[in-house]
Amino acid sequence: MRVTVIGCSGSFPGPESAASCYLVEAEGFTLMIDLGSGALGPLKRHHGLYDIDAVFVSHLHYDHCLDMCGYWVVRRYHPDGALPKIPVFGPSGTAQQLARACGLDPEPGMQEAFEFQTLCPGSFDIGPFAVTTARMNHPVETFGVRVEHDGSSFAYSSDTGECDTLVRLADQADLFLCEASWAGQSMSPDLHLTGRQAGEHAARAGAASLVLTHLIPWDDDGPERTFAEAKDSGFSGSIALAREGDVYEI
Repeated sequence: MRVTVIGCSGSFPGPESAASCYLVEAEGFTLMIDLGSGALGPLKRHHGLYDIDAVFVSHLHYDHCLDMCGYWVVRRYHPDGALPKIPVFGPSGTAQQLARACGLDPEPGMQEAFEFQTLCPGSFDIGPFAVTTARMNHPVETFGVRVEHDGSSFAYSSDTGECDTLVRLADQADLFLCEASWAGQSMSPDLHLTGRQAGEHAARAGAASLVLTHLIPWDDDGPERTFAEAKDSGFSGSIALAREGDVYEI
């Protein structure tokens, strides 16, 4: 599998990155996980806009899904005619909320471009991938995801506070992409993680590699402090900060 970081900024786009968006590729199939605010432009820089085969929307906060409005335009109004529908997996109400965000009537909303499928915890296939989803600790319905292919595994936390379910989702993962929004402080226990908490979750899961993401761009040294906290968490695997354009082969 190839995992590409398109956007990794938390809560709003920053000067160095759009909000959350990641690609997972294998066997010529591309699964896009989230398409947050500002991510559609960088997506075009790193991947063909028309070469996405399925979309996974982890939750309906704007920094994870808002650019689906622009992507609907891409697929619905292609100069050569509308592109074929692709599946969009998301929480309950995804089709309705995205239609409202784009100023569309609920029917048909975006359903001429996307085939919406409602997520629930469990395992299923998306293209060549074996996918497992689980609910995270966040104020709205939010799904973390584990993607497996040909013996390799990738786990993505989405947004969450401390969560035993996340540890199970990332069990022995080759690559664990984990949010680490709070730099140097712990806020609500059901909202986000610090760098230390992300490292602790990775250690408990026995993950091989940890990439810290959803880095909120409120101050310039926040990511470095987050990285230092994760290094001091007791996690013994490799640790990196997510950056736009980073590619991981697993």
